[in-house]
Amino acid sequence: MELHNLKPTPGSTHSRKRVGRGIGSGTGKTAGSGTKGQNARSGRGTRLGFEGGQTPFFKRIPKRGFTNARFKKQFATVNVSELNRYEEGTVVTPELLMKDRLIRKYLDGVKILANGTLAKKLTVQANYFSASAVEKIEAAGGIVEVI
Repeated sequence: MELHNLKPTPGSTHSRKRVGRGIGSGTGKTAGSGTKGQNARSGRGTRLGFEGGQTPFFKRIPKRGFTNARFKKQFATVNVSELNRYEEGTVVTPELLMKDRLIRKYLDGVKILANGTLAKKLTVQANYFSASAVEKIEAAGGIVEVI
């Protein structure tokens, strides 16, 4: 048995400390707040985030910009230069890209980017395409299909 394994017996209860209930209770008179000073006053003296008069943290930090990271979409990206490994006339699907390890995870979809050049005529199926990637695929004689 170790300290982090200790827990109360099932069904046991522990009554809460009733402060300010007379001198015999052990927590009478000042009710455990000591004597005088800011923390002995009603309302316990300070609000949330109070730093003793120093400019609080939330006022010190800059307040510009906003990124909604919680709902941000993340894409598995593939450059057109990486598609040169496929034979001419191949239908390139996200499943094929996953099988050939060009993408590791599907995430929120597959996006084809325009880095590099494409020398083969391919039918490329993906969720998203950059405008210049569409131009490069079509310039090589390929077909772009948004799925």
